[in-house]
Amino acid sequence: MKRTALFLVALLTMVAVFIFFPGRSDKAARMLNARLDSLVSGFSAGEPGGSIMIMKNGKTLYSGSFGLEDIVTGEPFTTKTISNIGSISKTFVAYGILLLREEGRLSLNDSIIKYFPDFIDREIAEKVRIIHLLTHTSGLPDSRNVSDNSEFYLTAGDEENFAPLKLTTTLEFEPGSRWNYSNPSYNGLALIIEQVSGMRWQDFIARNIFEPAGMDDSRITDGAYPDTGVAHGYRRVGNLFGEYDYGEFPTFNAAGNGGVWCSVEDLIKYAEAIDNCSFLDCESVTLSKEVWEFPEWGAPEPSTQGVSWVVNNSSDPEKSLCIEHTGSQGGFRAHLMIYPGEDIVVAWLSNNSRGYTDQIRRILIGLGYIRA
Repeated sequence: MKRTALFLVALLTMVAVFIFFPGRSDKAARMLNARLDSLVSGFSAGEPGGSIMIMKNGKTLYSGSFGLEDIVTGEPFTTKTISNIGSISKTFVAYGILLLREEGRLSLNDSIIKYFPDFIDREIAEKVRIIHLLTHTSGLPDSRNVSDNSEFYLTAGDEENFAPLKLTTTLEFEPGSRWNYSNPSYNGLALIIEQVSGMRWQDFIARNIFEPAGMDDSRITDGAYPDTGVAHGYRRVGNLFGEYDYGEFPTFNAAGNGGVWCSVEDLIKYAEAIDNCSFLDCESVTLSKEVWEFPEWGAPEPSTQGVSWVVNNSSDPEKSLCIEHTGSQGGFRAHLMIYPGEDIVVAWLSNNSRGYTDQIRRILIGLGYIRA
């Protein structure tokens, strides 16, 4: 009995110390801030930059920015700077499709011939379903000849970028049997949203996702690049940075695959809105973040593809589950990572053609915030 009592006293003392003197967590947070500050301070103040935000349990663990959003005006990059998020835009298109599914206005098993009856080979279009476009498993080849028609694709929109796929006469593989990342598939999905909703897909997303998520500063390319109030994208040419976005980078105007613009603060709001099921029911949110299983899967490696999201380490108990999507377009880079087991969200944006995921992950792993 005495030993039991002593054990309980010791245990309660340890709990009290943890509650009232949470030094270890404070120390880890200070080290996290110091290491990330060191990461971003290594870049020249006169060059393009970016922003990083990390949240845990809905509270800010880190928020920092560096460099410039516009090297001509000298405006600094901040957490409120509106930047292009590249292919993270695809998650918005996917949620637009899931919203219409939730309303009973389409099915993920709908054949795309229903929406694109002008496919040259109807049998191919009848095989391909909406879910195949969402998971990059359609087998439709990306037949756009961007390199030889770069001037055309500088201003080509969603319709023009999807049109070459309608001429498909041979699939790369049977739908649902393999994976091959497809930008024009998401141009097609954006067009489906327009057909079903009866409105510009950009307006549909703004009304049904931006507004309930509180993403007040976000916008989507809609026929023209938003050339005011946003960051410019750059790439290094020799010792200088040259602009590399709208007008220089082909397919930039094809908004369905990369047209969303937002700040890192709005990107965090988006992740929180997903977690809170703010614009979609929780069943659909869960569906979007799970690996989609196809019975006809024939690739040697297992799929990691959810409905637009990539689901990493889902079957390894020794590693943190990460729901994520990267973005890369012109000089812009972006990454949104959600660690549900640790209740951590990581978001970063840059306009200097550089990425920061590896450095951020190493820091988080080293400090025990996530598992390798």
